[in-house]
Amino acid sequence: MLCMRVNRSSKSMAKAKKTVFFCQECGYESPKWMGQCPGCKSWNTFVEETVSPNQTKHQEATGRKKAEPVALSEISLDEEDRIHTGIKELDRVLGGGIVQGSMTLVGGDPGIGKSTLLLQVCRNLADQVSVLYISGEESLKQIKLRAQRIGAFGDRLRLLCETNLDMIRQVIEKEKPTVVVIDSIQTMVISDLSSSAGSVTQVRESTSMFMRTAKNSNIPIIVVGHVNKDGNIAGPKVLEHIVDAVLYFEGDRNMSYRILRAVKNRYGSTNEIGVFEMLDSGLSQVENPSLMLISGRPKNTSGTCIACAMEGTRPILAEVQALVSASSFGNPRRMATGFDYSRMAMLLAVLEKRAGYFFGNMDAYINVIGGLKLDEPATDLSVALALISSLKDVPIRDDVLAFGEIGLGGEIRSVNHCEQRIKEAARLGFKTCIIPRHNFKSVPDKLKKEIEVIGVKNVYEAFANCVD
Repeated sequence: MLCMRVNRSSKSMAKAKKTVFFCQECGYESPKWMGQCPGCKSWNTFVEETVSPNQTKHQEATGRKKAEPVALSEISLDEEDRIHTGIKELDRVLGGGIVQGSMTLVGGDPGIGKSTLLLQVCRNLADQVSVLYISGEESLKQIKLRAQRIGAFGDRLRLLCETNLDMIRQVIEKEKPTVVVIDSIQTMVISDLSSSAGSVTQVRESTSMFMRTAKNSNIPIIVVGHVNKDGNIAGPKVLEHIVDAVLYFEGDRNMSYRILRAVKNRYGSTNEIGVFEMLDSGLSQVENPSLMLISGRPKNTSGTCIACAMEGTRPILAEVQALVSASSFGNPRRMATGFDYSRMAMLLAVLEKRAGYFFGNMDAYINVIGGLKLDEPATDLSVALALISSLKDVPIRDDVLAFGEIGLGGEIRSVNHCEQRIKEAARLGFKTCIIPRHNFKSVPDKLKKEIEVIGVKNVYEAFANCVD
């Protein structure tokens, strides 16, 4: 009899808990270990975790209200639904400010400046509204030391060092702040779950609970997500489908410039970027990134050309450098930094086949200055001109800007936002702008008087018009 009771209890415990495998990159769930994740195609990313289905259901049901449908005409929109952060570059990326009841994830490599930026946001918001800053990584004294470097803070900023999510939720319901900042989501723990902090289960359940709190209380929550180089901690990719907006910090932490990019935004554009510079006093916004990216450009040097890429509604000028030299190896080397390697290989093939510029036995290198990544087809022409300039050792004129997509036939294809690109070039003092022939007719005559606009059909014609 006793044995039967022991067996029944053990069976019930086995039913209460089960072991599953989660992908650390995308959160894909599998009953067994797999070498390659079917979701994100990553290798060796599955980790074993023990979960309780009853507890998970309890967590999902917590904080729910009675569901009642509402007519679309009964919903009112107001400009005050957005909270301005006091940082124009951040507001631009967010689509105009922080939306009430939204949840934003700020991700990036360690030391890139995520916590510094959010602490500056808290300083600006504390002058008008109440802000709750929750840290699971630093003590109160450590936060104050970092805050002294940034500047003076108002009394409306409240600090809390806590990792227990139930206690944090109680504090939010009691204090009812206007904005909540969580640093970071990987340190939050739900006591009912058996897995450790930073696991896929803890991160996913914690994010879901914060999302419900934001929606029910109409309080915007900003969450920091760290990315570990070893991949032991679940990165922000697991959370992207839950949150409303995902912002990524790009750039090398050893360099001064940072780029904040929106990869997901339910309330704005996903193509906007913000440029910041890391100083001793914190992050300083760069309101004119084009001027910053092309400053210090060498004069009368071959292998350099100015490109114009559209980042959301903003045209950004960037310097493209190319180096072509005789190869010392059996197979010529190809390397691209800030530009897609496959597209670079395609451009080299088109230049050899269609334009007569041979790179077969030459090493070719491409570098975009400033850490900017050019993934727009409109930058093809400037990259090709930089390669030809280095191959021929003939410098492109310093006052020339070029943009256009290159087809496999060597033709220059039309691009969008042509007028905005030309206006940005004229504003920064460029004298000549080389564009596709199909876009030439749509350029206003008034703009053609401010800057020389040349429409070209192929790469050979473009290179002939940009050299002396």
